[in-house]
Amino acid sequence: MKITNKLTRFIPAMIAAALLSFGASQATYAAKWDASMTPDEVEATLDKKFAEGHYSPKGADSCLMCHRKSEKVMDLFKGVHGAIDSSKSPMAGLQCESCHGPMGKHNKGGKEPMIDFGPTSSLSAEKQNSVCLSCHQDDKRMSWNGGHHDNADVACASCHSVHTAKDPVLSKSTEMEVCTSCHTKQKADMHKRSSHPMKWNQMVCSDCHNPHGSMSDADLVKPSVNETCYSCHAEKRGPKLWEHAPVTEDCVACHNPHGSVNEGMLKTRAPQLCQQCHSSAHSGQALFGNTAQGASVTDNAMTGGRSCLNCHNQIHGSNHPSGKLFQR
Repeated sequence: MKITNKLTRFIPAMIAAALLSFGASQATYAAKWDASMTPDEVEATLDKKFAEGHYSPKGADSCLMCHRKSEKVMDLFKGVHGAIDSSKSPMAGLQCESCHGPMGKHNKGGKEPMIDFGPTSSLSAEKQNSVCLSCHQDDKRMSWNGGHHDNADVACASCHSVHTAKDPVLSKSTEMEVCTSCHTKQKADMHKRSSHPMKWNQMVCSDCHNPHGSMSDADLVKPSVNETCYSCHAEKRGPKLWEHAPVTEDCVACHNPHGSVNEGMLKTRAPQLCQQCHSSAHSGQALFGNTAQGASVTDNAMTGGRSCLNCHNQIHGSNHPSGKLFQR
């Protein structure tokens, strides 16, 4: 990483060496005030600046005197937050200072802190998010406080990009890439042989989950797991004349919705899956059926093909008068 002589003068030798050793591949950046102030001091200074409210009379023009050479800064005007013709845009009000706070004496050498966002910010995720929520507090985000991302101290800027023409997480073609940068287990699952078509972007995380929080488990968009699944799999919805208890209780009792190596995204293939509840099978050898000491496990209906489902093929429920055993 290239660090200019001017910046190095403000950073103690130990920190400068650590940044250099971090590698050129990492986009690490330290604000000028981080060299002389602790995160608590930065936060206290910002609170004082807000109380004083010394905003620039020229708005964004004052900021662009120094920051106009930055391509990332200028990309703001390509998106909705930089739209000068929108009454809902920050540009209609305090402009840059709507998000980054009052300028105060920041332009007098640039050492006075401003609100910074993203992984390099010295501010906590809660402080960063309070800026975003000052405008984006609506019914879609009413469950943010106490939600999974909030409890994990995830900042809005960890997922959203403001200084860009198009926020990647708001596009179905790039949403999965953003989400799976953290949710790596789910990324691995969705590339298994049986999965929802997420890897082709035919489905995205937000089809089932509300990243801003909800009142249901796993921040689901519906009140329950089953209601979420029924949004697409309406044929599995009851009531049925003969119902299978785990089906009506919770789909994920048998399925892994993010993907599985087993057919139908089953957590375990039959008969092992069925035997987690049905410990007494049709024979004395629950796993191998009537085969000769288990030498061949594919020559009877108990273990061959779809195993239990060879006979109990209406396992999600049956409306047939004789379907008590889910065979019809």
